[in-house]
Amino acid sequence: MSEKIRVLIGEEELNRRIAEIGAQISRDYEGEQVCLICILKGAAFFACELSKRITLPVNLEFMSVSSYGASTVSSGVIEMKRDLEESIENKNVIVVEDIIDTGRTLKYLFEELRGRGPKSIKLCTMLDKPQRRVVDVRPDYVGFEVPDEFVVGYGLDYSQRYRNLPYIGILEMA
Repeated sequence: MSEKIRVLIGEEELNRRIAEIGAQISRDYEGEQVCLICILKGAAFFACELSKRITLPVNLEFMSVSSYGASTVSSGVIEMKRDLEESIENKNVIVVEDIIDTGRTLKYLFEELRGRGPKSIKLCTMLDKPQRRVVDVRPDYVGFEVPDEFVVGYGLDYSQRYRNLPYIGILEMA
């Protein structure tokens, strides 16, 4: 089976939208500090670029939660592979995700994080597929709404490949 990638969102468009989200977060939390929780591995590119565009003090934390494995379809089984190193108690938390699909992983994650006593908690995603949602998850900051296609690039992968693409593309299996 061969794979082909069709560009969906180009590098310049991604950079422009990330700058807009960074400016919005800076306005929303003016005079405060934010803790970005990057969901590894997919959101690493987005979280790093976003943090550079926020004009407030930023603390960057990392978690790894997965429901995909080596498949293009969510297994529905949530596995926490890496937890936070620092407490989020009384902090303004923004969970930074690469893509929201069914919402199952984020529902699980938000329940877990709310129990840790953050001052506030919001969700920022680079990509959103609301038509695939099976649980009620609503992001506060959205980069782009994308069609129900398997997307790769800019941190998103297929079996650990294509993360390094500087754009978002649709993976087509031939």
